[in-house]
Amino acid sequence: MKTERYIKLGLQTALISFLLGTFIFGLYFLSSSFELLFVGYGFIVLTGLINIGILISILLKAIKDIDNRKRLMTTCGIMLLNIPVMLFYCWVAIILLDTMRITFTNSTQTTLTNINIVGCGGGHIDKLEIGQSETVWVDITGDCSISVNYFSNGLQKEELVAGYLSGGMGQKLEHNISGHN
Repeated sequence: MKTERYIKLGLQTALISFLLGTFIFGLYFLSSSFELLFVGYGFIVLTGLINIGILISILLKAIKDIDNRKRLMTTCGIMLLNIPVMLFYCWVAIILLDTMRITFTNSTQTTLTNINIVGCGGGHIDKLEIGQSETVWVDITGDCSISVNYFSNGLQKEELVAGYLSGGMGQKLEHNISGHN
């Protein structure tokens, strides 16, 4: 195979790996679907093997082709840039596994104030108008549950949001604050 084909193959592999990996990560970030974690891990293994094979073939070509060695090594460097990207995506996914992203929506007919997310890492929302929503990121700090207490028409109320959580159970959740106890 000619040098130009090695370079083209390496660059295409790097670009396709980056785009597909970013797409899978983006879907996971938006959905928190556990199935996408397995797809992502499988993708890392499969593309890792493919990239290693192509990288080795480019390195072997670079050893033989002294005239084009710099261009071939640059292609290898570009391919290797996907490694820190993959590590960053894995790091963020691990953080998301220990985080509940809860969107609270005021489904009552009154303005809610002093909204406290109790349990796990907790959180706070000053005020939610009727129909308004706000997302709170709550750290899962071991075995815990999450409830919300708030004031509605001067009365304090409380609702359960998630009964049992543990590390690795992070997800996106929508909770309608109903005002019914």
